[in-house]
Amino acid sequence: MATIEIAKRTATRPTWAEVSLGTLRQNFRAVQRHISPAVAVCAIVKADAYGHGAVECARALEEEGARWFGVTSLDEAIPLREAGINGRVLLMTGFWRGEEEEIIRLGLTPTIWETGQIELFEKAATALSVSKHPIHLKVDTGMGRLGVAPEDLPRICSALKASSHLVLEGLSTHLASSEVLDEPSVALQLKSFAETRNLLRNEGFNPPLIHAANTGAVISRPESWNTMVRPGIALYGYYLPFERAGREVSGSGLRLKVKPVLTWKTRILSLRDMRANQALGYGGIYVTKAPARIAVLPVGYADGLNRKISSQGRVIVGEHYAPIVGRISMDLTLADVTGLPGVSVGDEVILLGTTDGLSVDAREHASLSDTVPYEILCGISKRVPRRYGS
Repeated sequence: MATIEIAKRTATRPTWAEVSLGTLRQNFRAVQRHISPAVAVCAIVKADAYGHGAVECARALEEEGARWFGVTSLDEAIPLREAGINGRVLLMTGFWRGEEEEIIRLGLTPTIWETGQIELFEKAATALSVSKHPIHLKVDTGMGRLGVAPEDLPRICSALKASSHLVLEGLSTHLASSEVLDEPSVALQLKSFAETRNLLRNEGFNPPLIHAANTGAVISRPESWNTMVRPGIALYGYYLPFERAGREVSGSGLRLKVKPVLTWKTRILSLRDMRANQALGYGGIYVTKAPARIAVLPVGYADGLNRKISSQGRVIVGEHYAPIVGRISMDLTLADVTGLPGVSVGDEVILLGTTDGLSVDAREHASLSDTVPYEILCGISKRVPRRYGS
């Protein structure tokens, strides 16, 4: 029979994420130092700033000097404006029919790639008596998602010339494999992008903001910087590994000194002394080999702790690592704290973060989950409160 210690008080469910706005500012400055001073930075705060909190992060970045912010769509831009963010906001995946007038009222900048979008926006700008509203044109150079195909550019140019209320301020594309240093498609994409720019010039358009570089290209491909870059995950302390010939490579030119902004914590809800040969959790996929002390943590996949790290991942308890055992469930996770000194109910546990030379980061979770750090960070759910510090 297991002996159990139960927490005596739980004012709130003790699982939270700490977001260091000071580290975010440092990362933004690191990006600025890395690129040419003449290159503008569009700080990407889409997906709630990759799970860090878009309003709070955008406010800190604006105070640090950010003048552009990238979001997915109107619904992500509205909270920024409501919070008093005055910087330029780029809607990177366009807009839905019916959103045009609100976009203009809020002073947002839409990305477009179809003549129908130009016509809708021209009509809205006419109705609101707006003389020159900026738009950015996206071209598909090989990603195969959004963007005008190069062969369709003449139709776009004709629609822009027919418009009297819009101004082409920016030209963009997206690189599919910026972290693969010997991937020939990247050079082909940049060549296609340059040709598009020349075609626009020949048609009388010379947009001042030219942007293609995401985080990987910001670090590794200065030829892609143009006049604006769009760092995303780097602002939050991560980037994907760089590869050549299928192998990971590194070097001083392939590093950006950024640190993770988010630390994810919980507390021990209960401690259970389990006998040997005891199956733990759903499906009994983990069985104790000897008597064990198991910490029950009030966090699970509903909070964003990826189920794939079940019986693979680890947490930090005090000055020690503790393995996750059994299958992560919706609300609870088990960690083996056998032999760790001084462990008590209510003790703080680090799920993602660094302390005393120990570290568990989103890269580790991503590797165990066969995914990318982006998904790990974005997956931390809304029921995990964010606490902001300098």
